[in-house]
Amino acid sequence: MRILAVSDEASPALWEHYATGRLDEYDLILACGDLKAEYLTFLVTMSRARLLYVHGNHDGGYKTKPPEGCDDIDGHLVSFNSVRILGLGGCLKYCEGEHQYTEGRMRRRIAKLRRAISKAGGVDIVIAHAPPRGFGDLDDPAHRGFEAFVELINEYRPKLFLHGHIHRRYEPLLSREHSLGGTRIINVSERFEFDLPAQCDRSQALVRLSRYRKPSDGPNA
Repeated sequence: MRILAVSDEASPALWEHYATGRLDEYDLILACGDLKAEYLTFLVTMSRARLLYVHGNHDGGYKTKPPEGCDDIDGHLVSFNSVRILGLGGCLKYCEGEHQYTEGRMRRRIAKLRRAISKAGGVDIVIAHAPPRGFGDLDDPAHRGFEAFVELINEYRPKLFLHGHIHRRYEPLLSREHSLGGTRIINVSERFEFDLPAQCDRSQALVRLSRYRKPSDGPNA
């Protein structure tokens, strides 16, 4: 199963310079927030993939114009081809605005999902907008990660934690991948691609990760 993860900035190769068939290889698209609704609608329309998304802190416009043909899993646990995917959008509260949460409120959001997680037998992938605190975040108030996400990872040990929010241009030397226990934490800002077995064997590592695709890659990258 081929998966495309996107966040924060539209990939030129998938948008302005799109070539027919470019999205045909993907079975699933995961969107981690702060992307125009039109972009997500385009991706799901031009592909054969299901698209699951969470909100970023700049996605207030989804209230009146949500992405068409896409599934909002913010605050939900869903299964796709036996892969259990948990959605937790938004960022740490730093001003008045949509999809911003205090640590306490994010912990309460997670607590509401415990029954669903238990019933599913755990989580394979978490898609979030913000990173866990101390794992690819920054020190300014707007871009700090959640301690609640560190606690979530320590408790449920998902194979992957995917997030955006930290644009590459903010800190070019910041590593885009981190590890906590057995969980790989990846900043998918713009886009990132990886494969999963068709049927997940949860006793083994799930993921074979490809390299990051940089904005400098050509239209057909």
